[in-house]
Amino acid sequence: MKIKNFIRQYKLEFSFIIFLVSFAVFLMLFLRMDIDYFWHYRAGEYMVENSTILTQDVFSWSLFHASWISHEWLFEIFIYELSCLFGNSHLFVYTFSISLCILLFLFFVQKKEYFKNIPFSLLWISFFALIFTCLSGRPQLLSFLFLAISIWIIFFYFYHPNSKLLWVLPVINLVWVNIHGGSSNLLYLLCFFTAFCGLFQFSYKKIESIRLKKKQIITYLIVGILCMLTIIINPHGITMLFYPYQNMGDSLMLSTIAEWQPTNLNQLSHYVYFAFVFLVLIIMIFSREKIRFLDAMFYILFLYLGLKSIRFWFFSYIAFSLFIFYYIPERKVDKYSCTLILIFSFLLLCIFCKNFSYSKIMSNTTLSDNAISVLKEEKPKRLFNYYDYGAYLIYRNIPVFIDGRADLYSKRIYEDYQDISRLQYKFIDLIDKYKFDYFIIPKKSGLFSYLKSNSKYCLIYYDKKCAIFKTK
Repeated sequence: MKIKNFIRQYKLEFSFIIFLVSFAVFLMLFLRMDIDYFWHYRAGEYMVENSTILTQDVFSWSLFHASWISHEWLFEIFIYELSCLFGNSHLFVYTFSISLCILLFLFFVQKKEYFKNIPFSLLWISFFALIFTCLSGRPQLLSFLFLAISIWIIFFYFYHPNSKLLWVLPVINLVWVNIHGGSSNLLYLLCFFTAFCGLFQFSYKKIESIRLKKKQIITYLIVGILCMLTIIINPHGITMLFYPYQNMGDSLMLSTIAEWQPTNLNQLSHYVYFAFVFLVLIIMIFSREKIRFLDAMFYILFLYLGLKSIRFWFFSYIAFSLFIFYYIPERKVDKYSCTLILIFSFLLLCIFCKNFSYSKIMSNTTLSDNAISVLKEEKPKRLFNYYDYGAYLIYRNIPVFIDGRADLYSKRIYEDYQDISRLQYKFIDLIDKYKFDYFIIPKKSGLFSYLKSNSKYCLIYYDKKCAIFKTK
């Protein structure tokens, strides 16, 4: 009887949790084999087998033993160890568990807000799938979880000055910087940013601001400084403090790497993000509640980041998730709400079961086994490879000219690679400079046409994905 009463009392919570689990399962339909996963995996394997942390390149012939900032070293060890535990299912385990953790965390820290308006809550969760751009075996997923926890703690302390939770942030950042160092700098910036927002007290039309106590502002600043100091505690030391800014200031990488591209009105697929941020703005403006200055400032900050690069879209979703429900009007919970939520859950699971194929995801590599066999037999010493092929070649233990570690190659050979692959001015001189003995490139490329028409090179293999040339 007690169990029945307990279930009856919390049936809405149970129904929502079931929905979130079903939604996380449904998200796995968008799981993809990202090309960078392969070199992450191989780096993790190398570090475990050699009991070392990589600070030099060991996978290319072009920059062998050049210094390399492996700012994701802990993730790489983690993903390799996960594969040892779960075999080929490790990618599913990783992406599903972290996605579910993000969904559950956002739900539990503001459960009452979610239940204020069930239809809107379901709509908001649907944006999770639309904005999610990184459902793959990469460390960004963990960064999303760290960001969600961190922003919630920052907000919580803003309105609960007696809380001690803010002091947890340096510990989070210590783990974050070693799992995905490129994003960990955001935490101390958010602490300083929040301290700045707490300096003002005013009420102007729709916007309202409260001034923090002096102790709170000092605490934000001290925790921010501690977060800066924890960034230094990594295999690369103080370099990690400047690493993200160096990358974001690299015009060559910004212009050529897809995930770093700015949000663009000329791209139809980008309209999802524009619709999303516009919806949030409209909700805040037309809400009965005053717009809190802190929320407005976080909206502007993450809108700027999202417009600057599509890689920050989901950062915006996380930040907005932690204040948007405050502006949603309360709606009476319908007696059929639980039933409808469970029906939606069932439909999501049915869609997943009908369309999901994990073996197809795992087999979706950039190169065929036949192409790899040819390279293994030929044993090239100075292979020119297409950028997107590099990670899988590393995975198959073939030394590369270039791969997805653009930060390693950027100041050294990345521009030369771009000139060769695009047949830019003096590309022939560059080919001679590097003395390539083999080439593996897409069939639909200008370089393919050039090599095929040149008697110096012999086509020894081709398939639907690539062609291999040998220098005579």
